[in-house]
Amino acid sequence: MTANSTTEKLQNHQCEFIEGALATGALKFGSFTLKSGRTSPYFFNAGLLSTGPLISAVATSYATLISQLSSSPTSPLQFDVLFGPAYKGIPFVAATALELYKSHGISVGYAFDRKEAKAHGEGGMMVGSSVQGKRVIILDDVMTAGTAIRQSIDLVKAQGGNVVGIVLLLDREEVAGGVNPSPDERSTVEDVEKLLGGEVRVLPTLRMRELMAWLEEKGKHEDLESMKTYRARYGVDRNKDSA
Repeated sequence: MTANSTTEKLQNHQCEFIEGALATGALKFGSFTLKSGRTSPYFFNAGLLSTGPLISAVATSYATLISQLSSSPTSPLQFDVLFGPAYKGIPFVAATALELYKSHGISVGYAFDRKEAKAHGEGGMMVGSSVQGKRVIILDDVMTAGTAIRQSIDLVKAQGGNVVGIVLLLDREEVAGGVNPSPDERSTVEDVEKLLGGEVRVLPTLRMRELMAWLEEKGKHEDLESMKTYRARYGVDRNKDSA
C-alpha cells in the first residue's frame, strides 16, 4: 500500500468492530500523544470494549481469523489452549473460546494469569485450562513496546506450554522507537517474532491500513490524510511509502 491510496477490502466483522469501538469511545480519531512521544491521529483503548455487542464483535474477529488459519491439518497454527493476559485478556479468551465452539465447531480450553500468585486453594499464577505440554495461542489487544507480550510468553513457557501464535486485536503497523526512529528500526511485531525463533507468527484481526480503508470508504478525508502522514513517518513500510 502506498501513502496515497488504500486498497484493503474490509470484512463485515471488521466494519462492525470499528463502528462499535467508535460508538463507545474505545477507538478515537483526532490528535493523541502516545507514551513514545509521537502524536498519533488515532487512539485505541481496549478497556472500553465493555458491552455485550462489542465483546461479541471482538470474539467474532478473533475466532474468524483463528479458524481460517487453523482449518487445514497442515497449518502451523494448530493449538489446544487460548491464553489471555490479565486483565483485558480475560474476557477476550472466554468469549473467543465460546465463539470458536458455537460458530466454527472448534473446542479448545482457555487460561489466564493472576497478577499475584495465589497461596491457598489451587494456588499458582494460572487460572483455567492447564497449558502444560499444550500448544498455546496468546490473545492480546495492541502491541506497543512488547513488554507485556514478552511477559505472557515467559509465563506460558514457565508453565510448560508452547506458544504457537499470537493474535492481536489491532496492529498499528509502525516501527518501534520514539519520535525520531532510526531508518533501520524494526516493528515490535518483528522483534517478538524473532524472539520466538521466526516460526511463530504475530497476526492481527485489524491493521492500521484497514482502519484507513474504512475512513476512505466513509469519506472521512481529513482523518485519512492524518493517518497517511503518520504512516509515512512511522509505518513499517514508510521507506516504500515515501518512495
